[in-house]
Amino acid sequence: MDLFEMDETRTMTREEAATKLRALADSLAKHNSIEFERDGGRITVAVPDEVHLKVEVELGEENEVEIELTW
Repeated sequence: MDLFEMDETRTMTREEAATKLRALADSLAKHNSIEFERDGGRITVAVPDEVHLKVEVELGEENEVEIELTW
């Protein structure tokens, strides 16, 4: 299988970010998959029942919260 990578950065309000995260979580819980759009197409990522969750917080001049799922 060819490697597929997608890296997207956008500026939005905190509320918009929460809506995006909520939609991602809902899709993961209800459909066992998540969908992404790129170049007018969609890609569906099947997610197994068990995943590894990593949460990283960095505080300094710029603050960052990273949430990573791997399997």
